[in-house]
Amino acid sequence: MSLITATLGKIAAPERRTMAVACGAHVLHDGYTDLLYVLLPLWQAQFGLDYAMVGLLRALYVGAMAGFQIPAGAIAQRFGGPLILGLGTALAGVGYLAAGASVGFAMLVGALIIGGIGSGVQHPIGAHLVSQAFSGARSRQALAGYNFSGDLGKMAFPAATAWLLTLMDWRAATTVIGIVGLCAAVAILAMRGLPGGETVSEAAAETPKAAERTPSGRGFSLLLSIAMIDSATRMGFLTFLPFLLQMKGADLPTIGIALTLVFTGGACGKLACGWLGARLGVVHATWLTEGLTAAGILALLPLPLVPGLAVLPLIGLALNGTSSVLYGTVPELVAPERRQRAFSIFYTGGVGAGALSPVLYGMVSDLLSVPAMMVLIAAVALTTLPLTWGLRPVLREIAAPAE
Repeated sequence: MSLITATLGKIAAPERRTMAVACGAHVLHDGYTDLLYVLLPLWQAQFGLDYAMVGLLRALYVGAMAGFQIPAGAIAQRFGGPLILGLGTALAGVGYLAAGASVGFAMLVGALIIGGIGSGVQHPIGAHLVSQAFSGARSRQALAGYNFSGDLGKMAFPAATAWLLTLMDWRAATTVIGIVGLCAAVAILAMRGLPGGETVSEAAAETPKAAERTPSGRGFSLLLSIAMIDSATRMGFLTFLPFLLQMKGADLPTIGIALTLVFTGGACGKLACGWLGARLGVVHATWLTEGLTAAGILALLPLPLVPGLAVLPLIGLALNGTSSVLYGTVPELVAPERRQRAFSIFYTGGVGAGALSPVLYGMVSDLLSVPAMMVLIAAVALTTLPLTWGLRPVLREIAAPAE
């Protein structure tokens, strides 16, 4: 928490509690999503699954999570974000408890759908709580810290799960993971009076002038389009990076190191680029990160393996950094009482684009080659530049003094 809040300066106790709840939930739920990579091979052996069924398990969890984000935002507007965040976290924990008790494939499928629905509450509600607790440039920096915290979960939970599996079988380890979720839910529900925890009617009553001055429509649509392209670029690159490295002579341990280099750079990028966006603005910061992403991908293609590995942290920094810039801009484009739903739509669009892009890029790889597909990914990333430029009139309107 001290690292995440270091760029925010002095913060009040309610703001600190909000960051603790939102970032803690982000660590847990992103960790829950990515630790599946550790469990899938074990489930394959336990239940005699083919690769298509293994892929289905991952898709069901992520699909349930993506599909429930918009309903979760709407429910949170009615009953309050912290309550729904706590209940969703408990449901995610129950999902892992049910997975640990699964006696067949059908029960495992149901458990993962339950867990995915529970995790669907985290992104829209957590981001909304942070955006409401901090104002102005501090909101952008706070959202960058919130965004960064998810990467900590992606690194910590798979490693912790692998360690648990050296001590116990997968059923016991999965049960422990589910209990952690229930404990986190209790901690969230015990928090009271968080900034941003009010219902939509309360938020509207408290900020009528802000709602009148905040533009909507085209600005948010453009931002969502940029975020979807950014997510598609990130997932497409990460999915096929191992195959590109294999062509350069990398073995499996080297590929693991390469992915760690990308993720480490990405975690740093999420934290640093929120600060960068607050100083350069969303247009210039996005041009910088997306331009570096495309340049990094193109530079990687002709490099031998070892120099290519050295480039990966920089690619990761730019590849993941854009998301912090974009997330931090949502509160500037949407009125306070509409942000819960806006974040729901924003995250759903990003997750959906990220899920679809590997399929489309895989088809291109089959038709042409992996390097040719990487060139296409770099080219698609550059389409965000004119879209970002289109945000300038809307951002100027926001910056103009209210009359």
